Amino acid sequence: MHVPTAPEATVLTRLTREQRAAALEEMNREEGLDILVVGGGITGAGIALDAASRGLRTGVVEMGDWASGTSSWSSKLVHGGLRYLYQLDLPLVREALSERGRLLETIAPHLVKAQPFLWPLTHHCERSYSAVGVGVYDALALAGARGHRTVPIQKHLGRKGARALAPALDPSTLIGAIRFYDARVDDARLVIDLIRTAVGLGALAASRARVTGFLKDARGTVTGAAVTDLETGATHEIRAARTINATGVWTEDTQNLATDAGGLKVLASKGVHIVVPKAAIDAETGIFLRTEKSVLFIIPWPRYWVIGTTDTPWTEDVAKPVATAADIDYILQHANEVLSRPLSRDDIIGVYAGLRPLLQPRLKPGADNRLAASTKVSREHTVTRVAPGLTAIAGGKLTTYRVMAADAVDHALGEALARAHPSATARLPLVGAAGYRALAARAGAIARERGWTLARVTHLLDRYGDELPALLDSIDDDPSLGRPLGEAPAFLRAEVAWAVTHEGAAHLDDVLLRRVRLDIEHRDRGLG
Repeated sequence: MHVPTAPEATVLTRLTREQRAAALEEMNREEGLDILVVGGGITGAGIALDAASRGLRTGVVEMGDWASGTSSWSSKLVHGGLRYLYQLDLPLVREALSERGRLLETIAPHLVKAQPFLWPLTHHCERSYSAVGVGVYDALALAGARGHRTVPIQKHLGRKGARALAPALDPSTLIGAIRFYDARVDDARLVIDLIRTAVGLGALAASRARVTGFLKDARGTVTGAAVTDLETGATHEIRAARTINATGVWTEDTQNLATDAGGLKVLASKGVHIVVPKAAIDAETGIFLRTEKSVLFIIPWPRYWVIGTTDTPWTEDVAKPVATAADIDYILQHANEVLSRPLSRDDIIGVYAGLRPLLQPRLKPGADNRLAASTKVSREHTVTRVAPGLTAIAGGKLTTYRVMAADAVDHALGEALARAHPSATARLPLVGAAGYRALAARAGAIARERGWTLARVTHLLDRYGDELPALLDSIDDDPSLGRPLGEAPAFLRAEVAWAVTHEGAAHLDDVLLRRVRLDIEHRDRGLG
């Protein structure tokens, strides 16, 4: 498999209106696809890349913008899940930590960043059991990376050391802390880079293309999907040997288009986060808290903090989850238990809610019991054959998207074909990743050449990786693109242009919500 160089990738992976229209036209051809993926969140994007990396003729359609559902409203963490350790789910934690290492080292080092967290301790007895848990966490990460350390190991701190890193911690109850590492990522950018990388390997990708039904042959086998272009109203019949439903909280709605007898039962769980300005919390690290229900993260980003999450059932419109006063109270209450200056609603500059698909396999009344044998259930995700020719996957988490994708494609292909066409994504860098470190080593020189701050260059490198030279070329061609956005000076006009010319942004929301993310760091959601 040829991995394109950075200049090649920038051209080959462009998501544009023209590329989208051509993809729909190509998918509509009589010869059809090997794999059609329905859903353009982290799971569907991962599946599209996995299938394309195997040399399969692949198409992916998404009814909204890429990552416009759950995948842009996560905690934005790449982590093993410390809470699973206390449930003794060591295999799950090891798998997630192994994937964290791959993302940090090879797959997306420009997007995924090691992030230190402090676990504040308020009782001396906490130190021993917390240290054991974090120690196992470190050991599993090391084992998953085959002895290669991808983040520093835990460090024990007294009260003074903890407050040196996080003066915001309340000293009246603090007896010390444990520092450990996980990682953070811009979730929407990760999805977009997955789609772009898949397109670079030959996948056909179209957003705002809704599946309205499934095609079937005389025996009832699913042979593709009927798709409506939501931009033009045109309809397409996309034929595929195998179709994979990766629509998250829309899983049941999608599978019901094919059958009323079997499939996955998905329950939506709402996760709410609040966003506060960087100045609201005086700390150099993130903060990790255990709550009576789960855990709470206080996560640093360059200009703000993301704090969450909640975990409550959601039975209303899955397209429009909203935070309640109780959700915000819960987050503020638990964050304020360790902060010397309590946060209030006045500190909040943004709130967002996403839905996590919680699931269990099910067979509807009248289902063919033979379908039960074709269900693979992991601790976090499930893959099943809903009907002949149609596979569904749901559950899981952002960190393990690659494993989920490989499982879904393996399941859809069947054992023999999966062996003949194995997954090739374990060491496949995403667009922007391959030359990132070499370019990052020149960040200071680039800053001097451009008359920019190092922070400006680092910001661009951490978003565009080795595509930065192409972005700079666009500024050289049109110097006005080198000017900062008026009300958001951390971003250049070139970034908005790039979102349209390379990242598939077709509407203002696409830019503000999923490309430059101004919606969560400005009270006016970036409209100023």
